[in-house]
Amino acid sequence: MAGFKTLDHLAVAGKRVILRADLNVPMRDGKVSDLTRIERLAPTIRELAEKGARVVVISHFDRPKGKIVPSMSLKPLAGPLAKVLGRRVAFAEDCAGPKAEAAVAGLKNGEVALLENLRFHAGEEANDPAFAKRLAALGDLYVDDAFSAAHRAHASTTAIASLLPAAAGRLMQEELEHLQRALEKPARPAMALVGGAKISTKLDLLGNLVAKVDKLVIGGGMANTFLNAMGVNVGKSLCEKDLAGTARRILDTAKQRGCAVLLPVDAVVAPEFKEGAVSSIVDIKSVPADKMILDIGPKTVDLLKREIGACKTVVWNGPLGAFEVKPFDRGTAEVARHVADLSRAKKLLSVAGGGDTVAALRQAGVTEKFSYVSTAGGAFLEWLEGKELPGVAALKNR
Repeated sequence: MAGFKTLDHLAVAGKRVILRADLNVPMRDGKVSDLTRIERLAPTIRELAEKGARVVVISHFDRPKGKIVPSMSLKPLAGPLAKVLGRRVAFAEDCAGPKAEAAVAGLKNGEVALLENLRFHAGEEANDPAFAKRLAALGDLYVDDAFSAAHRAHASTTAIASLLPAAAGRLMQEELEHLQRALEKPARPAMALVGGAKISTKLDLLGNLVAKVDKLVIGGGMANTFLNAMGVNVGKSLCEKDLAGTARRILDTAKQRGCAVLLPVDAVVAPEFKEGAVSSIVDIKSVPADKMILDIGPKTVDLLKREIGACKTVVWNGPLGAFEVKPFDRGTAEVARHVADLSRAKKLLSVAGGGDTVAALRQAGVTEKFSYVSTAGGAFLEWLEGKELPGVAALKNR
């Protein structure tokens, strides 16, 4: 992986390895309700432990804003982490100072400790060098496996990387390798599917992608704004009419760059957005004034399947319809299953990410069939926007 050291470059036996994780996991009634992030972190911890490292796991959780908030403690995660790893996990009631030092000093080779929430200290989010030094004092090496926190310049993601020999963990490595393959040097033709409600939240993303891919699919509520800008009546649909000029500029830029923009040719419409609403399929130029577009229609699905079938790389961010409510999930699900089938057949590299995207793919039952699905959210979006992530930059040439 060009520019980055990985676990392959570190001699970890007998060393204290500070592992920056993202354990900001969903909780319900004080218990972890989704183990995905823990399970994806586990391979790095296991590898370090099996190589004889003393693994010191650090993470943030929620937004305590530099104060101790008992309900935001990482202590309830020690048990689930131990269960996933199949080994004991010690817990320290602080991430710096005497309690953390004692927990780390008590580790033997191959053992694991989880430290308390980094954000209980104001120095974490302030990227305070003094706080970073206190963290660094607990280890001999630093491994960052939290790509999902890489868009934040915090003490545990940037400042600490300059104080210890640093490398990317396996999850960070996997994420960076897939994103580099998907956007930096993609196998062509390359396509991006971008959906969601508003283009106002994805202007940087669209601006970057039209320069990177050969085909850009725009779906969801965003498509309505582009259709409106082209003079199509979208009825009562969600539409940012004040951004018509912006939409036209994006279309012009895409044309100049040789990027084909694909918009819906038909749609599923209904008088209201609710489960069981009476829906119908109409040509995109025949949307009734009293109805709203809630999904792409079957002709659009077929069009996208054909276009995807001619591609070698697909990057996906955002659902193509209002997938949260049936039957308006159908378009996104059908296209997702097609991408998944081509990926499994090794005919396509597919990389997807973003909260709604992951939820839609999970609902369609294809999460495990894509080449890579990122759980990173904001960091994934910023990468697609072409921004340099502080946590990634901190690892370069370390």
